Amino acid sequence: MKIQELTISKIHEGLRKKEFSALEICKTYFGEIGKKDKKISAFLTKTEDLALSQSRNIDKMISEGEDLPILAGIPCAIKDNILVEDVKCTAGSKILENYVAPYDATVIKKLKTQGAVILGKTNLDEFAMGSSTENSAFFPTKNPHDLTRVPGGSSGGSAAAVAANFCSFALGSDTGGSIRQPASFCGVVGLKPTYGAVSRYGLIAFASSLDQIGPITKTVEDCQIVFDAIKGRDEMDSTSIKTESKIQKIESKIKDLRIGVPKEYFIKGMEPEVEKVIKNAIKKYEQAGAKIEEISLPHAEYGLACYYIIAPSEASANLARYDGIKYGHSATGDKRQAASLLDVYLKSRGEGFGAEVRRRIMLGTYVLSAGYYEAYYLRAQKVRTLIKQDFDEAFKKVDLIFTPVSPTTAFKIGEKISDPLTMYLSDIFTIAVNLTGLPALSLPCGQVDGLPVGLQIIGRPFEEEKILNLGQFFQNL
Repeated sequence: MKIQELTISKIHEGLRKKEFSALEICKTYFGEIGKKDKKISAFLTKTEDLALSQSRNIDKMISEGEDLPILAGIPCAIKDNILVEDVKCTAGSKILENYVAPYDATVIKKLKTQGAVILGKTNLDEFAMGSSTENSAFFPTKNPHDLTRVPGGSSGGSAAAVAANFCSFALGSDTGGSIRQPASFCGVVGLKPTYGAVSRYGLIAFASSLDQIGPITKTVEDCQIVFDAIKGRDEMDSTSIKTESKIQKIESKIKDLRIGVPKEYFIKGMEPEVEKVIKNAIKKYEQAGAKIEEISLPHAEYGLACYYIIAPSEASANLARYDGIKYGHSATGDKRQAASLLDVYLKSRGEGFGAEVRRRIMLGTYVLSAGYYEAYYLRAQKVRTLIKQDFDEAFKKVDLIFTPVSPTTAFKIGEKISDPLTMYLSDIFTIAVNLTGLPALSLPCGQVDGLPVGLQIIGRPFEEEKILNLGQFFQNL
């Protein structure tokens, strides 16, 4: 196998045996990016100097016989809404085009402590709002499996970078499916951890009660390694929680597992071929001895409507800080006369934010305004509670829940961009997981016409090990 196709543990082993150096690996990946990223457009910023210096440090550690953490020398890419000190962090928006991060996000500190090598920052839908990476203010990213198609979103750059072998793993963020849906479209593994399992400090906020950082990798084993490195309590994020690792080997227990398949998730409008691939994957677990049960999540159909009230409401509050004074692009008005402060605000935000971000800010501000708060926002929060209760009830009967990640394979670039509603429907199967804070994995389980399909494995809170083990079982088949 070529160096850029190796998994994390294989690279780690090769470094320990001195089969290649960290610098060699780093240069191989940059060579790959140089050759192919012009077509795919996964990266917004490449951090060559940082990566080369990190690689030299790892080689020095190896030559001095020091212990090597598992991620030492492993090349990774970071979604461009996660801060890396002294590197540009645009969130895919013109309003932050020249913003340079003053500090490291907690997850970046953890990766640096492990010795991971950061190759650059990846493209995303502006402020992580979108399902196709076409909403980036800079350029759309293309799917490595078919350059006429989207890689999914909003972590499309991260998923495309892993699928194209531009990095060994990447970090993304998931607010309504933004790790799992691009992982499914690009045929890689993506984990949305339990809300609170990974610190959000240093992640540019979109919807604070839904956002979660997670890994995108080539294999489930790699996903476990990266998740173990970034998880845990952080005093800078009061919602983060310390959890104990309960490593369980699933193979021996597969016969005792009860797997729930919600009938509401196999709906009209789903591509029949995608449904077939998902059902075949579920059948493999059944053949291995797991008990498959049909379950009902009766409020699932309201998840999309509920999400598109709560997420824009939180976004309108979080994005109020980008006003041309405190942060970001500033339009100071006509140079011949002093513009009013309101003028600066309106022009800065009008010029800096793209159409989708403006749409969601307006929607969120309207929903939170006097007279509408109770009719919309409060009601949506009550529905959110009902959706959570559905999952709680389901988990009394079953150990895990299997669903599709997306109703379709990757769609054509430009196909849905002018119709926000059909674009929002791309996330219909992933949104409930964010509303309830549960962990979920997108696992490649087959293809339709050469395009990948992902199976979603949903677990109880903080049962990432269980869903990863179950994913590993499928990859070992």
